[in-house]
Amino acid sequence: MKSVLDAVSEHAHELAQSIALTDGRVSLTYEALWRKTEEWAESLTAILPTDAPVALCMDNCLAWVVLELSLVKLRVPVVPIPLFFTEAQRRHALSESGAGMLVCDRSLPGYDCPNPVSMFGQTIFPYSHAAASVELPRDTAKITYTSGTTDRSKGVCVSQSGLENVANAVLESVGREYAGIHCAVLPLAVLLENVAGLYPTLLAGGCYHVPPLSTIGFGKSFSPDYSVLARTLRDCDATSAIVVPEILRGLSEALERDALSLPSLKLLAVGGARVSVQLLRQCERQQLPVFQGYGLTETASVVALNTPGHNRLGSVGRPLPGTRLELAADGEILIKRPALLGYLGQGPASDVLATGDIGRLDKEGYLFIDGRKTNVIITAFGRNIAPEWVESELLSRPEIAQTMVFGDAAPALGALIVPAVGVNDVEISNAVAQTNLTLPEYAVIKHWTRVAPFTVANRQLTGNGRIRRATIAHDFARLMAVCLEQPGQYVTFFDALVAATAPERAAMLSAPQIRDGLAGRISRSTYLHYLAEAFHHVRHTVSLMRLAFDRSLPDQEWLREALEQYIAEETGHEEWILEDIAQAGGNAEAVRNGVPRFATEMMVAYAYDYVGRINPVGFLGMVFVLESTSEQLATRGARTLMEALELPQTCFRYLLSHGSVDVDHLRFLQNLMSRVAEPRDRAAITHMAKAIYRLYGDVFRSIPHTPENAHVA
Repeated sequence: MKSVLDAVSEHAHELAQSIALTDGRVSLTYEALWRKTEEWAESLTAILPTDAPVALCMDNCLAWVVLELSLVKLRVPVVPIPLFFTEAQRRHALSESGAGMLVCDRSLPGYDCPNPVSMFGQTIFPYSHAAASVELPRDTAKITYTSGTTDRSKGVCVSQSGLENVANAVLESVGREYAGIHCAVLPLAVLLENVAGLYPTLLAGGCYHVPPLSTIGFGKSFSPDYSVLARTLRDCDATSAIVVPEILRGLSEALERDALSLPSLKLLAVGGARVSVQLLRQCERQQLPVFQGYGLTETASVVALNTPGHNRLGSVGRPLPGTRLELAADGEILIKRPALLGYLGQGPASDVLATGDIGRLDKEGYLFIDGRKTNVIITAFGRNIAPEWVESELLSRPEIAQTMVFGDAAPALGALIVPAVGVNDVEISNAVAQTNLTLPEYAVIKHWTRVAPFTVANRQLTGNGRIRRATIAHDFARLMAVCLEQPGQYVTFFDALVAATAPERAAMLSAPQIRDGLAGRISRSTYLHYLAEAFHHVRHTVSLMRLAFDRSLPDQEWLREALEQYIAEETGHEEWILEDIAQAGGNAEAVRNGVPRFATEMMVAYAYDYVGRINPVGFLGMVFVLESTSEQLATRGARTLMEALELPQTCFRYLLSHGSVDVDHLRFLQNLMSRVAEPRDRAAITHMAKAIYRLYGDVFRSIPHTPENAHVA
């Protein structure tokens, strides 16, 4: 077995001018990569406060790879922290691992960095972190936090030799002839990309292409642009990449929709969750070289892998060389002597890892995964069903983006369905019906309802694309129960609200100020007037929430919990607007001390009156209008205006932040609506939403705007 550092050192002499690392802008030869690794190892020695672990929290970039190799050279444990971690999760990881430093590619509020450094044209912030010393398992080289099923992830300790054993086994299984240009699609904070992408590429002397995720279509985790990903893979001549099933399906659809092909691609590995056989066959028809694998963080991410030489559709491949795998009496997959050294704070690992996955081996040694041991659904008729099986069949339909199957102790199965973009209820119903034709009677979906997307932000999705069943079951408990009470589709109150307010929404969107704003046909003066009115209604948001909180009834604890979360997140947003006004050349203090236009005053007054006098739950109708409007208009409008008015991004903090934040808020609201059971509360929300759409439209129409004066400062 060769170590990654030994391989890079050898390549620095034998393949000195071959490109080892590139982000599409800056490239490093193997000679340069080895030199930079040694230089940064020396630099880190001078600034590391102790020999404690160092946490890396960065986008994919050259700096990540160089810092990773430098820390390996120094034998300093690395703690990869995904960008999607919340602040609480990040602080938990830093504290539990005893990290002495946090290295980021962005400035973090609350952290002190007196001396940022420059690496390959980007600013890197090494933050000292005072944490209590933690006793780690011997030889710990990396502490990876599993996505898990709860908010508090477990720290998995693995050795460098364990990681490199797997990387060498992957290379041996696939073959060195497949080493070319590997494009990083998954975050480097995900162990799978590190061990099966970066390490084998460097071991084989290939080129590791590591562009920022935002440039390959993943700037918005909740709305990936798979067309951009497809073009990135084509343009960089990628010969290999690693994806999760959801990305695979999106990529496949984009290639077909855009009539693109990837002629250089030789190996597209997919793992992280079960892949539908139908999707694999679709990829075959597109001549996509897809090879499914299987692994866990505790096994350094790869246990088995299909390869170009040995591939069996529907299986996850043969176990890697050196992997000792057995099946328990109940089919649970057991791994002997895994890479796991132990979990933080839980003592050394056992020699046998019980994976919790149910599998089987065929006569040729190919491994098939049937599902999770703890996920088995037992219907009222006593049939045992692995939900992953049914979900993979549903996900083979392009109309369905995400799903979770449920129905424990029920006569028939139900499904929460997240539709693909632009798909209507009739198309979903047809997709479910077509899927049912492929399933035995006991496993067909007889109940379904559409829901908001499962995301990392709402904690319903793990970082590698797996759904968090326990979280989703908790969030949608009542919805799942009522869904099972009637056959076919259950229409949620949220969907009914969208339909009921469609005329009012259309009327609001017809305002010339909105139409022209989206087209970039407004002046800077009009934009400043808009910001002024936004300030005068946003400054009342938290006060309205507190009023709704105070007026809520004893049985509306769910409303108070939601309002507490909203209040914490919305406090201070009016100050963002004033900052935008100042940056765009307006008089922020004049706006702060000024008065709103009549239309704005009427909208705010109506909201106070309805919440305080009639029904506090009605406030959710206003939330629905404001956040759905932001989700539709904010980011798109901000980008257009930025170009049209030639203003910097610093003038659009309010719009840009709400374009992304309100997507997740809207999903939170969609989940919250499932808890609105009382007819009077549903009527109040609907009434309030209709009224606010009308009043908000008047606010836009009251803003001074002359189209022919567009672009005039």
